[in-house]
Amino acid sequence: MSILVVGSVALDTIKTAFSEKIDCLGGSAVFFSISASYFAPVNMVAVVGEDFPKNHVSFLKSRKNINISGLEIKESGKTFRWKASYACDINNPQTLDTQLNVFAEFNPKIPEGYSRSTHLFLANIDPDLQYRVLSQIQRPRVIACDSMNYWIKTKKPSLEKLLKNVDIYFVNDSEAKLLAQTGNLMKAAKDIIKMGPEIVVIKKGEHGVLFVSKSHPSFMIPAYLLENVIDPTGAGDTFAGGFMGYLSNQARLNSSSLRKAAVYGTIMASFAVESFSVERLGSLKKSDIEKRYKEFIKLTRV
Repeated sequence: MSILVVGSVALDTIKTAFSEKIDCLGGSAVFFSISASYFAPVNMVAVVGEDFPKNHVSFLKSRKNINISGLEIKESGKTFRWKASYACDINNPQTLDTQLNVFAEFNPKIPEGYSRSTHLFLANIDPDLQYRVLSQIQRPRVIACDSMNYWIKTKKPSLEKLLKNVDIYFVNDSEAKLLAQTGNLMKAAKDIIKMGPEIVVIKKGEHGVLFVSKSHPSFMIPAYLLENVIDPTGAGDTFAGGFMGYLSNQARLNSSSLRKAAVYGTIMASFAVESFSVERLGSLKKSDIEKRYKEFIKLTRV
């Protein structure tokens, strides 16, 4: 089993009420890949510029289970940069600066060795590009995608076309309501399912996730309780990585495996927010994950 992820690799500058980190490793493909790699091999497709630090390349190459042969390094451009502040609200970043740079012309090319990946995660990029990836690969067992409010507002027809071809749609609560044009979250999830996906996983930040499916019972899972949240950047992609990573090792998609996937996604996201960038997420042992999983089960058992 292996997972193909197509997304962004970025240099993030993050400011909180207590500290600031400049040009740290970020991007949807990075957070997803590191999270999922604790469960399964991951094949990454993304683009960076000539200024992308060599130590970041070395770090990604050193990761067990992450293949970055699909990471394109453009020699005549700069890496995607995002600057944001959580100084006022840890749950809602204020974007201070976005420089797409080489990411603005990103045209995903899937290496031949990636084309037989059993699972696919289309991270948050232009839905036309996401759809184009599907024509380059054999149909995986599971196709999942993420999106954002910008694409919902500017390319809704393209997103709806994509949703007809995916199994799982990861989306946050405000985006789900925007896409479905309703203020009721459960109704939004059911309306999105009518657009095509078998499963909708709605991320609600510190309030956990809502899972709704055509074929499986709906459920909600709370977030893991933390006393100290440092940086929520990448938490959603980290959740998706844990979810897809666990699911890729399961023979069947049933209620039990899907619930456990959601718990593992929640656990991985809880590690990600405990540090800037991938400092905590990238230093885990499998035993750390299993210990927190057991703690979570105890906390939520009725």
